Amino acid sequence: MAKERECAYDVEDMREAVNTMRNGGIILYPTDTVWGIGCDATNEEAVSRIYKLKRREETKSMLVLVESVLKVKSYVGGIPDVGYDMMDITDKPLTMILDGAKNLAKNLIAEDGSIGIRVTNEEFSHDLCYRLGKAIVSTSANISGEPAAAIFSEISQEIIDGVDYVVKYRQGDMRRAKPSSIVRLHNDGRVAIIRQ
Repeated sequence: MAKERECAYDVEDMREAVNTMRNGGIILYPTDTVWGIGCDATNEEAVSRIYKLKRREETKSMLVLVESVLKVKSYVGGIPDVGYDMMDITDKPLTMILDGAKNLAKNLIAEDGSIGIRVTNEEFSHDLCYRLGKAIVSTSANISGEPAAAIFSEISQEIIDGVDYVVKYRQGDMRRAKPSSIVRLHNDGRVAIIRQ
């Protein structure tokens, strides 16, 4: 039997989070940016529950996390060349809004057919995506319109009570992460910076 590699988090915590999502549940978890609410990004019902919990209109799409550039290609028609360049040179998390979203819950995809997607290099969220084998919804752990929770202690009790599993890893981490940069990349090569 293959040995589990050394990791900073508790493997049981990871298993619980993955199993919760496999069973259609939603989780509260640390990402490469702020704390997030997540679920299997292909499960429409679970996605709806997140919209309800955040009191967010379903017309405002949410982004997804994946663990590799290869996985990005499973969920969009393609990545413009400039997208690869940006991923190579960026020194902070980068969310790309790309055309041609596919293989995702319909209520995640924007009206124009695009999806916000980010490759995460943070250990826990990376392994979470890898172990689930699918993209994971990543939306800030707050009621829509309220500030994002940079650290666990800033998350409201309403959000904590509204999820099926709360990840234990990094709850005591007081480093204040920032949201990602967001760029809109069109297939015709146009680029729009939405958030730096």
